[in-house]
Amino acid sequence: MTRKKQIIFSSVLGVVLLVIIFWPYRKEELESLDEVEVVDSAGVEEIVYRYGIPTNNYDVNFGVVKRNQSLSAILAGHGLTGRQIYDLTANAKGVFDVRKIRSGQPYALFSTKDTLSVPEYFVYEIDPRSYMVCELTGEGKISLGKNPVEWKQKTAKGTVQSSLWNAMVDCQTDPLLAVDLSRIFGWTIDFFGLQKEDEFRVIYEQECIDGKDLSNFNILGALFRHAGQDYYAIPFMQDGEVLFYNEKGNSLEGAFLKAPLDYFRITSRFSNSRFHPKLKIYRPHHGVDYAAPVGTPVYAIGAGTVVAKGFQPNGGGNYLKIKHNGTYTTSYMHLSRFEKGINVGTKVAQKQIIGYVGSTGLSTGPHLDFRVFENGKAVNPLTIKSQPKKPVSDTNRPRFTVLRDSVMNRLEQL
Repeated sequence: MTRKKQIIFSSVLGVVLLVIIFWPYRKEELESLDEVEVVDSAGVEEIVYRYGIPTNNYDVNFGVVKRNQSLSAILAGHGLTGRQIYDLTANAKGVFDVRKIRSGQPYALFSTKDTLSVPEYFVYEIDPRSYMVCELTGEGKISLGKNPVEWKQKTAKGTVQSSLWNAMVDCQTDPLLAVDLSRIFGWTIDFFGLQKEDEFRVIYEQECIDGKDLSNFNILGALFRHAGQDYYAIPFMQDGEVLFYNEKGNSLEGAFLKAPLDYFRITSRFSNSRFHPKLKIYRPHHGVDYAAPVGTPVYAIGAGTVVAKGFQPNGGGNYLKIKHNGTYTTSYMHLSRFEKGINVGTKVAQKQIIGYVGSTGLSTGPHLDFRVFENGKAVNPLTIKSQPKKPVSDTNRPRFTVLRDSVMNRLEQL
């Protein structure tokens, strides 16, 4: 055999020997990998978390805070000692005031899955969005958490027969959406004077937590057909501020609101001769009475400065006056109380809460007596005109036009 053939034969023999030696191990390795990777997924338990706690590991007892029930009473009822409760209350300082636990709010107790059933976590739902977690073992840590929020896009369409509120109920929509619409259109439509067969269409998002709808809305577009005229509301951001505009690009928000409170009933209008229900005589009533429950928030209809605040026992009761400019001043009477921080000289913004509906002074029931003075003379609040805020600028007009056409098209298709 030549030298060259000998070298080739030795090389081939070496390769064959290597394959023979290592092949069984490689086969076993692959077989072992197959055993690891092939898993029956049906046998894997999904770990479910709630409030950041793995619920699979605990028995969970849900409850609702009873009337006048404190955190101490709840925890004591579940076997915690006085010392444990004292430590938890001390740990909660600076995190959550346990004295603010309210009746009707849900809570959950997480206990171990054994014969001892030791409580390990207590969770109190502050509101649908947030909760407090108390660790009942170890250092007794107190922490706050947030529930995941989802926004669902929805639409609604209806016709007014008696009120916008009832129209919302009739079309199986949260009636509190009516309040949002009245705020948006509050500068252009008198919602205390709606007519039968007025129509609304709205595209909106509604906040949802754990499958439960909350009364929190984000209006994406709306159409209100009032007295045969169409009023559009299209949200658009300009100069860092989102305002609602009509189809022509004019802002719906004016210098003055149409009314100083949300969506309630007019019981008495502006008149030079009205029969006073308390005094039993005819005399001028240079304002508008809005009937509303005690405690209903009252807004300043426009930006201005508080120029008078006081109490008239035989007249307006708790009252405020706001000077808006060199022409207009407004008055708000029969308030149950004033908003904190509202004093003579206080500057207020449009739609800032200034007080709350009541029945103080010469009054037969809870209502707001609202008056407007033009150059010192009383005028009908329902007929004053309000200049709108600045329209969509020429620079932003192309972007607004695209959005407007899209929103109006969707509203028409409802």
